[in-house]
Formats: sequence, structure tokens, C-alpha cells
Amino acid sequence: MKSTNEGYINRNNQENQGKLNEEGTLRGQSAYQIKCLNCEFVYKANGCDIFQRKCPKCQKGRS
Repeated sequence: MKSTNEGYINRNNQENQGKLNEEGTLRGQSAYQIKCLNCEFVYKANGCDIFQRKCPKCQKGRS
């Protein structure tokens, strides 16, 4: 499964909840809603970052 597919869970237990109707912070990227399955914190990420993201709340990932 591709990391940009809704439902994808990365190695840090972060779930892709789908593409948002907005641009990401990097040129040519879309923003996605990500949910931490450890603490349930919800945040945004660029599509190219989903596979490696860590939760900003409980894993000291970038916000």
C-alpha cells in the first residue's frame, strides 16, 4: 500500500486519514490528515513525509 493511500499506517504508528483540500508546505505536495494511533493526536503532513512522520505530541516529531 502506498503511504498516500487512506488507511496507510507507517512504522511509527501514524495513520493516513486522507488527503485534504489544501496544498502542503512543500512545492507540489498535497496536505494529508494524519492520526497518531498511540495518543490519537491529529495533525497535517505533506504526502512525501507520511512514511516517516512521528507524532508531534508523543514522539517528538516536527509540528
